[in-house]
Amino acid sequence: MALYVYKFGGTSVGTVERIRAVAEKVKAARDRGDQIVVVVSAMSGETNRLLGLATQIQAQPQPDSRELDVLLSTGEQVTIALLCMALHELGCPACSYTGGQVKILTDDAHTKARIRSIDDQSMREDLARGKVVVVAGFQGVNDRGWITTLGRGGSDTTAVALAAALQADECQIYTDVDGVYTTDPRIEPRARRLKQITFEEMLEMASLGSKVLQIRAVEFAGKYNVPLRVLSSFTEGEGTLINYEEPKMEQALISGIAFNKDEAKLTITGVPDLPGGASKILGPIAEANIEVDMIIQNIAGDDTTDFTFTVHRNDLQRALEILQVVREQLGAGKVTGDDGIVKVSIVGVGMRSHAGIASTMFKTLADEGINIRMISTSEIKISVVVDEKYLELAVRALHSAFHLDQELPA
Repeated sequence: MALYVYKFGGTSVGTVERIRAVAEKVKAARDRGDQIVVVVSAMSGETNRLLGLATQIQAQPQPDSRELDVLLSTGEQVTIALLCMALHELGCPACSYTGGQVKILTDDAHTKARIRSIDDQSMREDLARGKVVVVAGFQGVNDRGWITTLGRGGSDTTAVALAAALQADECQIYTDVDGVYTTDPRIEPRARRLKQITFEEMLEMASLGSKVLQIRAVEFAGKYNVPLRVLSSFTEGEGTLINYEEPKMEQALISGIAFNKDEAKLTITGVPDLPGGASKILGPIAEANIEVDMIIQNIAGDDTTDFTFTVHRNDLQRALEILQVVREQLGAGKVTGDDGIVKVSIVGVGMRSHAGIASTMFKTLADEGINIRMISTSEIKISVVVDEKYLELAVRALHSAFHLDQELPA
């Protein structure tokens, strides 16, 4: 007997018909003799609808975070009840749990809480009785019993955390795609579904713009060694397995190409080349809660430097305002901003043991006439910033250069 945690997102439970289809899939798994825990999101569009109601009532400065958690958590509560009703209709015993009923204990950070512990006793008792356990994703409670939520995409984290607590054989994430692809098929039609990928690679791809899984869920799965599988709710297939690296996986130099359109670049020129200059520039940016991604510093012959970094595109104007103040304080040259850029990255554990990956990437882009603005590297990724108009050309050229459309030998 195997124990599986299934997670179904908003589109998978977006209508009564789809909830019934999920119930049939779950019942079939239970009938095979498996123990099943199901984590569900709110029906598609419901969280946005509730958030819209909140902003109509309390728009400025923003809705109270404690009450917002109380409100938004009701979306998943609707889904767990409906799914259990659908299971009962099929003659399958099931029991629903809110995050508080499971006792998913979190910290006090409303709207972005982190899980501290999970009490799995009641779930195990229901599983032993042959019931399907249906849990509301995205939510928990703090030490005072107040409802908290885990942030957008938090149902993925709930599913992985439950799988870790229950020592499940696998956590299966059902979405509207049938796995993790070498890149976005909408950009490169020859993109290939990966049969397997490592936690490290998936974490990099998630952080670089791939929307398949929430970053925190991948981190959690890697930390507790929970095998993850991404599958489609609407088609049959084996999906993509995410686990730790196996020797055979070294055959692939590059596993995928990720890209992020939400980047903006800022440059402050003529900064006096003195100790603490970077801190004086980035300190105020950090104090404004603006996250910095890539950083480049160029030293000129006149003892000044040009300092360039990237932020999320939504933070560009605020960052420009801050840098204008910093420029005056430092006596620097000028400040410029550019939101017409994208970040394109190649990811793969195989590059650890193979030289020449970077040169292949740079030559491929050069051959297409694509100028590289910035470069960042890690042990398993290389990222470049290029003009946004070259995004599709860059992705397709790199996908071809690294033969990502070709299946690996068995």
